[in-house]
Amino acid sequence: MKTKAIYYHAGCPVCVEAERGVAQAIDRDRYDLEVVHLGEEGNRIEEAESAGVRSVPALALGDQVFHINFGAELSALKD
Repeated sequence: MKTKAIYYHAGCPVCVEAERGVAQAIDRDRYDLEVVHLGEEGNRIEEAESAGVRSVPALALGDQVFHINFGAELSALKD
């Protein structure tokens, strides 16, 4: 059974670069990867917060969240 992996981002240059470097390196045989653009899917910000995301880009692997570089605080996407 694959582990769920969600890459949260806001479409900024830092996020796009991290997606190229990290999200695309995920082993698709082990992880079911979903990419979520929170700038376009604002209805998923609460989900990201509940998962432990504080800034983007971030990668949630199962129950763990890894913040990658820094693009924006999650709170900045709420407006």
